[in-house]
Amino acid sequence: MMKPPAGPGPEHPTDTVFGVAIARLDVAGAAQAIAARAPAEPFAYVVTPNAQHVVRLHNGEDSRFRAAYDGAWLRLCDSQIMRHLSRRLFRKPLPSASGSDLTAHLFAHVITPDDSITVIGGNDELERRLRDRFGLTRLARHEPPMGFSADPREVERCVRFVLDHPARFVFLAVGAPQSECLALAIRNTGQATGVGLCVGSSLLFVTGLVERAPPLFRRFALEWLYRLAQNPRGHARRVFVDSLPLLGIALSAWWSEQRDRTRPKPAARP
Repeated sequence: MMKPPAGPGPEHPTDTVFGVAIARLDVAGAAQAIAARAPAEPFAYVVTPNAQHVVRLHNGEDSRFRAAYDGAWLRLCDSQIMRHLSRRLFRKPLPSASGSDLTAHLFAHVITPDDSITVIGGNDELERRLRDRFGLTRLARHEPPMGFSADPREVERCVRFVLDHPARFVFLAVGAPQSECLALAIRNTGQATGVGLCVGSSLLFVTGLVERAPPLFRRFALEWLYRLAQNPRGHARRVFVDSLPLLGIALSAWWSEQRDRTRPKPAARP
C-alpha cells in the first residue's frame, strides 16, 4: 500500500480563509504543480472551494465533506466572490484558480493525446467530444447512476474503476460533495496513482457542451449571475440558499476580528 500525501506541503503555502486553507497558487502555478507529479506517484487530489463549499463546511453538518477537504492535496480558490471578500475584509489577496480555468489550462498546455485519463461521470457525448477535440487515445470513463453516492456498492464500483484504469489525470465529474468524497475514498485505498481533479462542470465547458460565461462576467465576479440567467431553475437554490450565507459568514468573521483587535490586552505581570 502506498502512503498518500497528507495535504499541501511547505512548497505550497496556504492562507486560511473562512476556515479553509487555500493554496497560494494561480492557474499556471497549480498546473505546474500537477504536471510536476510523476504518473506513478500515490493518488492525490485537488479541490476547488467556492461559496457553496465554504457554507457547507461552515455549517459542519457533513463530516464526510470536511474529511474530504482535509485530505485534499491542493485546495484552490474557485470563487471570485471569495477573493473579493478575502481581499476587502481581511487583506488576504487569494490567487484565482477556478476549476474551469485550471481544466482548460491543463488541456491546452499539459495534457497530451497519449496521456492516460480516467473520467468518472459525464455521458457518451462528453467522452466523444474529449476524444475528438483533444485527440485522446487513452481515455477511460465510468458513468455511475444518479444518486450513486448513497449506495456503497456504486461508490465501490467507481473506486474499482479508477484502480483498474490507472491514469495520470482522474477527472471526478459527479458534482459536490460526491466528487470530493469519492476522491478521498480512492486515496484511502492506498493503491491508486495520479492526480484527482474535483473541478465541477469544467469538462462540460472545455468540450463546449455548456457555454461558459463571457469574460466580462468572470472579470466582475458575475459568472453566477450568467449561469442563473441561463438556468434559473437549476441554479436558484445554489445561489440563494447554498451560497448566499457566505456573506454572513464573512461579515461575522470580520466583526470577530475587529472585536479582538480593540479588546484591551491583559496587563503584564510585574
